[in-house]
Amino acid sequence: MGVVEMSRGRLNPASPHLMSEPAILCNIAARTLGERSKVDWLSLADDYDRIRDLIARVIPGCDHYNEKVRQKYGFYLPNKPRHGNFSNTHSGKANFTVVDMPIHDLEPGQLVLTTVRSHDQFNSTIYAWNDVYRGVHNERRVLFMNLDDMAARDLAEGDIVDITGHYKGQKRYAKRFVVVPYNVLKGNCAGYFPELNVLLPICSTAEKSNQPTGKYIVITVEKAGEARLPLKASWKERLSPASLAP
Repeated sequence: MGVVEMSRGRLNPASPHLMSEPAILCNIAARTLGERSKVDWLSLADDYDRIRDLIARVIPGCDHYNEKVRQKYGFYLPNKPRHGNFSNTHSGKANFTVVDMPIHDLEPGQLVLTTVRSHDQFNSTIYAWNDVYRGVHNERRVLFMNLDDMAARDLAEGDIVDITGHYKGQKRYAKRFVVVPYNVLKGNCAGYFPELNVLLPICSTAEKSNQPTGKYIVITVEKAGEARLPLKASWKERLSPASLAP
């Protein structure tokens, strides 16, 4: 890990009007910031070497980025722990921190939602609708739930539910998700991002790291009263031990 390699798409664009991700971001930046920005955003979308040149100026270990990325197998990013270099710590050794387990008091009926990626997904880019990790096919608007939590809410596999996020008296809503029984701990559930990002408050961040708390969103679930959807994978397959880490 920590290797930077150059990659190239193998397929022809689906449409001549299809924009690349850098082109989308550069156009947003150009139109939003306008003359206030010192960066020529649109020129970056025309030549990715220019983006790498800017990265080389600000990211340690990325000097001569354009040259190094064209080497066979690319190049490694700096990683002091990998090389046993702990010179920046006060002891000159690796330091570990012990953190007490937080106590979270949920109100009756509330669950903790964690958001995850599917198999065919890289960050927020989705390449397919199937998830071989968890046996889900042709659907991403799903909510993985413990069987006991489903029974307590009179829910069955394939039921359609509306999800409400709760944070400091505020409510956020995600409508029409499919219930999928899964091997998650009672009181917890899971679903995909970015579909469930709408439930994540922008001001809810983790201590110290300041990362959005996408792994801990307090929710309630309510049956939407719509028709049940068939799901291809069996309960037995999904209830076998499986990782929700990706």
